[in-house]
Amino acid sequence: MITLHDVFEQGSDTVKAAVLAFGTRHPVAPGGLVTEPDWKQAEKHFTLVIETIMGSATPPPPGSTDGAVHQAENAAIGFLLAANARSDYRCPICVKRQRPPL
Repeated sequence: MITLHDVFEQGSDTVKAAVLAFGTRHPVAPGGLVTEPDWKQAEKHFTLVIETIMGSATPPPPGSTDGAVHQAENAAIGFLLAANARSDYRCPICVKRQRPPL
């Protein structure tokens, strides 16, 4: 599965900006006071976005060129680009985890 780092390295300037924006949505300290993103958390949440898009499909072994995974990766990159166009968006994984149980 593609990593956020790979997306940045392989992406256009627009994609790189979207990756950096996603990173800033994951500050090291709560409250966003620290300017450095928590890239480990951002990477984990990007993977969870891909897995959510894939649904219940089982992730393939490393190095696989599974079509469903590739489609989910592309959709996740599309999400980054769409979300980057909004200054007020929040990571959907962070939001999901902050919701109180029903």
